[in-house]
Amino acid sequence: MVIESVDQRPAECGRNCAFNEKKPRLAITMNSNHGQEVLWWFFRGRMRSSAFRRPHTLSLPLPSPFHTGRGWTHRNLALQYIRENYNPDIDAVLYFADDDNSYDLRLFENYIRQVKRLGIWPVGLVGGAWVEAPKVGKNGKVEAWDVVFAPKREFATDMAGFALHVKELFRVMNASFDTKCAKTAGYGPESCFLTQFGFKKKDAEPFGHNDVPKDILVWHTKTSASRGTGPFRGFIIE
Repeated sequence: MVIESVDQRPAECGRNCAFNEKKPRLAITMNSNHGQEVLWWFFRGRMRSSAFRRPHTLSLPLPSPFHTGRGWTHRNLALQYIRENYNPDIDAVLYFADDDNSYDLRLFENYIRQVKRLGIWPVGLVGGAWVEAPKVGKNGKVEAWDVVFAPKREFATDMAGFALHVKELFRVMNASFDTKCAKTAGYGPESCFLTQFGFKKKDAEPFGHNDVPKDILVWHTKTSASRGTGPFRGFIIE
């Protein structure tokens, strides 16, 4: 399962804003041959409808006023839908995909499909760094985080840098995104969400740290010149 979330932005905003500019990249991603049984749920948060529609499109009310985080309500609705419509025994993996990211097809087959509980991997051009990645010890466990932004978080990862087995959503039925997940609360939405399941960083299954070559399979995509700080940590960054 993949959750595709498109943030609400005004029509006059800058790069990567206009919805019609994003459709080609999104369509390529959704139609790519990345294996069997990938279910795409596409959530678009804007004030008006779009010509980009399908017969099964469902219109939903605007988010609650207190959900100021972009995409939080979309993701919560997806979590609710899974819990209400799927069996707890389903063998499926949940991944939150954003329309402004770029994905290597190997991400789906080599990483996401292999997740048993919680999978973690590197993300390029995020959080002010060239790459954010888990720091993995000799025992294969995540010990810390190679990141620029808030490295002391229990899960200093990006939304594109993890996937969760669906069975965990039924184990902890109230896990969601809410105001306590704001960056101002000291967590950030990713770490806040994952710690609600009782996970510690040592519980995560790291991917990509032993790959040869060390390719990054998901990137935050921009139309401007890329800027980052910190070392490449052995990953291929062109």
